[in-house]
Amino acid sequence: MSALVLNEEQQMLKDAAKRFMSESAPVSQLRALRDNRDETGFSRELWQSMVEMGFVGTLIPEALGGAQFGYVGMGQVSEQAGRNLSASPLISTAIGGVAALLLAGSSEQQQALLPQVAEGSLLLALAVDEAPRHAPNRVATRLQVADGGYLLNGRKTFVVDGHVADKLIVSARSEGAEGDHAGISLLLVDRNAPGVSVERTIMADSRNAAIVSFEDVKVAAGDLLGEAGNAWPALELTLDVVNAQLAGELLGLSLEVFERTVAYLQERKQFGVALSTFQALQHRCAHLFSELELVKSAVLKAQMALDAGDAEAAQWVSLAKAKACEVAELATNEAVQMHGGMGMTDEFDIGLFMKRARSVQALFGDYRYHANRFAALRGY
Repeated sequence: MSALVLNEEQQMLKDAAKRFMSESAPVSQLRALRDNRDETGFSRELWQSMVEMGFVGTLIPEALGGAQFGYVGMGQVSEQAGRNLSASPLISTAIGGVAALLLAGSSEQQQALLPQVAEGSLLLALAVDEAPRHAPNRVATRLQVADGGYLLNGRKTFVVDGHVADKLIVSARSEGAEGDHAGISLLLVDRNAPGVSVERTIMADSRNAAIVSFEDVKVAAGDLLGEAGNAWPALELTLDVVNAQLAGELLGLSLEVFERTVAYLQERKQFGVALSTFQALQHRCAHLFSELELVKSAVLKAQMALDAGDAEAAQWVSLAKAKACEVAELATNEAVQMHGGMGMTDEFDIGLFMKRARSVQALFGDYRYHANRFAALRGY
């Protein structure tokens, strides 16, 4: 079993991401985007800077313009994004979109699109959910053969960055009943194609997602990712890649909230005594510290398993996401309580961390979804 530690290069990437996110994409930038009700939802200048830093190409092969630094490497970037609430298309494009192309796309599709992602000129978005809660096999969107290509009809929800993505990666059913794993296809669709309508939605964390509808959208045969009706294995693994990174973001968010809370307890005095000297609060902090250490190990194990192509990677990913969801909720709740009434005011950043945590917890499967999936994969 590999040791759950970063190698020297991964640690260097983590340090670089920490400096960059804290200086170029801090919480104050999210506040400004929120207050201005920015329609894009992120700074395109920041995104180009992330391209120049190599973060956007972390998962992309070197031959296609990326760094090919693996899922553990990307995890360090995700963790620092969580610490700073950095708003960018990292999850939608550099992680979800890239993973889908690598796992389901042909070499021609990869060569055509991945260099554009690496240079920052192409934004992608996963359009896979249709129900109020994550259920990637519940696909009612239909794909029918027509005139040498396909016709697409249906509706997708919670499409992160779907309002600005150049191309959508859409799951659709070419055969079978809703809920079946068999019969699901993945395809590339231009956001501005005739028949595609996009409704921007602002989430609780001030980030943007979209509801996307497809009405007799013509899709060329060359825009199908993989074989028609056989995309489930690639889709499932793509979602594992995304959830391993979301768990990393939740870890970073939780660590930042914990550290801010401890600092506040050391500064704030009651009856002339620092709150940090109260034994009951010390016990709560000690408990949260222990839980955070567990999340660190679970997240790193999941990312390592994906890098190694471990047959049990799906189990480790669901374990990591479930635990990260549980601890992020605990960390943000404790932070609000220990800050007292101040914690719920907009003057403090804690509320922003709580809102982002709740959105990430629900995205592509919450605690219950992944706890149930882990149990099913383990045969419990």
